[in-house]
Amino acid sequence: MKGAVIGCGFFAQNHLHAWRDIPGVEIVALCDTDPVRLQSTARAFHIKRTYSDAADMLAAGGFDFVDIITTVSTHRLLVELAAQAKVHIICQKPFADTMEDAHAMVAAAKSANKTLMVHENFRWQSAVQAALQVVKSGEIGDPFFGRVSFRSGYDVFSGQPYLAEGQRFIIEDLGIHLLDIARAFLGDVSHIAATTRRMNPAIQGEDVATMLLNHENGATSVVDCSYATQRFPETFPESLLEIDGSRGTLRLDAGYRLSVHGVSERQRDVSPVLLPWAEKPWHNIQESVLSIQQHFLDCVTRGVEPQTSGSDNLKTLALVEAAYTSAEKQCMISLS
Repeated sequence: MKGAVIGCGFFAQNHLHAWRDIPGVEIVALCDTDPVRLQSTARAFHIKRTYSDAADMLAAGGFDFVDIITTVSTHRLLVELAAQAKVHIICQKPFADTMEDAHAMVAAAKSANKTLMVHENFRWQSAVQAALQVVKSGEIGDPFFGRVSFRSGYDVFSGQPYLAEGQRFIIEDLGIHLLDIARAFLGDVSHIAATTRRMNPAIQGEDVATMLLNHENGATSVVDCSYATQRFPETFPESLLEIDGSRGTLRLDAGYRLSVHGVSERQRDVSPVLLPWAEKPWHNIQESVLSIQQHFLDCVTRGVEPQTSGSDNLKTLALVEAAYTSAEKQCMISLS
């Protein structure tokens, strides 16, 4: 399969390394509005076709899918252009600025009969997948409580300075991943309540958030995230989990230690593989990029809907919007 990439920024390099690692895939075209960044990326990955305008690249064609790795404000236009060009689409999160845009993007892909997947990679981290397999197996029974936690003091702004500029930050950029993980373990959500706070005076948005979720199946979960937490040792970028079930419990603790207490008790190391192009501590996320992109291609080949399809991500995006509304109004929000 041949692909094209729009966006050659900080995180796009991970996408490009992962595409290069997947057998049977070739990225044949690149697009970015920054000529220096575009040419340096093209040289690094030996890609000959380069464009400064996505519409021109999509009109030229010659590829089966497009990977959109740009900021959220550009997503609707680019997804709709890709749908018009009749190519499959993978789009970075946050999926859309508004629910209206998100629904329009899903509709565009559906009308074109093309796969649309959101690059919601956190659930594809190997440690999270290992925990998910245990829960889905039924070993700890029916889950009734969960906690998804990401607390760190890591400086994410040095590599992605735009994160400090928006009025929204941690829920939209990081919490969205954790909300998706909570849905993967405990199902869809009926109600959400959230609190937020800004601790870092050098940024515009919130850097601390705590969310309480009532799931449709009766389970409850707490999703908490912080970039203002000083920890030693630093756990970035690990997502920590607690799942209580009717027949046992599961814990994913710092250092990628997975503990299961049920019919039997065991603990194992579920540390991610350090890929040749990856670097610590980012290797956890970098491995998940490879996994989700492989999943995308498998789904396109088999003609099935990806786990984090555009349609599915509407539910996660709705949680993000409801969390901000809850924090502002200081009340619980219904998702119905």
